[in-house]
Amino acid sequence: MEYSMLTVVGSQWGDEGKGKITDFLAEQADVIVRYQGGPNAGHTVVVGEEIFKLHHLPSGILYPGKTCLLGNGMVLDPVILQSELENLKERGVFPDKLFISDRAHLIMPYHKKLDELEEKARSGRQIGTTGRGIGPAYVDKISRQGLRSGDLQNEKELIKKLDFILRQKNEIFTRFYGERGFSLEDLEKEYLPAARKLLPYITDTSVLLAEEIEGGSRILFEGAQGTMLDIDFGTYPYVTSSNPVSGGVCIGAGVAPYRAGTILGITKAYTTRVGEGPFPTELKDQIGDMLREKGREYGTTTGRPRRIGWLDGVALRYACRINGFHYLAITLFDVLSGLKTIKIATAYRYGDRLLEHFPASLHILEKCDPVYMELEGWEEDISEVKELHALPIQARNYIRTIEELLKVKVALVSVGPRRDQTIVLTNNFK
Repeated sequence: MEYSMLTVVGSQWGDEGKGKITDFLAEQADVIVRYQGGPNAGHTVVVGEEIFKLHHLPSGILYPGKTCLLGNGMVLDPVILQSELENLKERGVFPDKLFISDRAHLIMPYHKKLDELEEKARSGRQIGTTGRGIGPAYVDKISRQGLRSGDLQNEKELIKKLDFILRQKNEIFTRFYGERGFSLEDLEKEYLPAARKLLPYITDTSVLLAEEIEGGSRILFEGAQGTMLDIDFGTYPYVTSSNPVSGGVCIGAGVAPYRAGTILGITKAYTTRVGEGPFPTELKDQIGDMLREKGREYGTTTGRPRRIGWLDGVALRYACRINGFHYLAITLFDVLSGLKTIKIATAYRYGDRLLEHFPASLHILEKCDPVYMELEGWEEDISEVKELHALPIQARNYIRTIEELLKVKVALVSVGPRRDQTIVLTNNFK
């Protein structure tokens, strides 16, 4: 695969298999950049017989010699990140060229506790948060009382900031929730030792990235979650707290808009989502159960079973428009084998209205019924197919239909979790 700068974005509700595609593309990259989110995201990557589950780290970390950046748009849990790094080292992966933005915000223990208490307090209107402290950490960032990784470089000032923040947070815990707060001494003893271990990785990654770009390095930008979980463009409030869309690259990595390069949208051959919120094409039948088991549809971070549905062309058209996809990659294509009929939603029916554009209102979305086109399925096992022409004609027709519906070319088709289970339709992304 040829490219100079390439951005990988999820086009659905996350869990589209971005980890596998990013890992596949990372072999040609010099620098891999994660630009938003935190340990609420999970990527599963299969290398040979080994399975790696990553949370903070870009998938490219599994290739030796690659420069991997955690951008300023991320929120980092030092304890989880340190554990992730140690796990990789134990398995023979040494991230010697990992760099963390000094502007990335830190997830503190009180963020995780707030996350759980706030979700419980919603009482029947839960969002489905992972409980990893992501939302409260981004709240503190926006309210200008967050701690950044660069603060670890001056521990004396860090302690002063933390002391001030804790007085505010503990008021919330004790007065509003009737819970015990956090002591500065406990955080110094239990939290800061893990945070200090990140110091060798912390730098101004925007400067490093600019130097790499000017030097002609090939850059791969990797997003977490997906378009329909974007804080602005997703199914609000059932969303994450950052911007997974392609526009998030500029802010989350510290590069100019034209530096995002080619935009590759990742979509499953069907649709899934984890957590609460409307899901127009959801299947609550035997077909949904079969796809879940065959596709191993359980959250990498939470282990929760994913909700399953037919491919949602309305949501995908929306994602294509918001992100400006140049190409698409279809994942878990092999999971559809064995179905006699496959459906794609081309519009929504809302009362007596036909909607072709994705609505912002959840009140409307919850009352939408999908309008489907039906395609003939295929029986053959396609998991070892290497070329497009070797796919059953029905499978090729499915790909062609997606291209026509979205007006975007398909560049990659994944037919299994391994790196070599990838059909390449487009070699040049420049």
